[in-house]
Amino acid sequence: MITRISTPYSYSSAVVAGDYVYLGLHRGFGENFTEQIHNTLLNLKGTLSECGMSLEALVKVNVYLKNIKDLPEMEKVFLEYFEMNKFPARMTSTTEFIDNDCLMMIDGVAYKATE
Repeated sequence: MITRISTPYSYSSAVVAGDYVYLGLHRGFGENFTEQIHNTLLNLKGTLSECGMSLEALVKVNVYLKNIKDLPEMEKVFLEYFEMNKFPARMTSTTEFIDNDCLMMIDGVAYKATE
């Protein structure tokens, strides 16, 4: 069974397929990078909650930064949301965004353990 969490745009914020949740792009809003990454992670947490999961279920994330100089702040903020040694696998890259105010986005995959 496949379940989609729709958005008003041309993508789903998440697609649940079996034990996996494929997260579409999540971006944050705020005046600066720190506000945006916190908002993004809270939005990811909310999407996962709709799927009955927590951030701990994330197994892989892709982080897209507008400015590579924000990498140290991103790593610092990740420590606030994930336990040490329990981070998801991560790929971080830089890119331009269509929205000029967008400084970062995250997508990824979560796993729903069946116990």
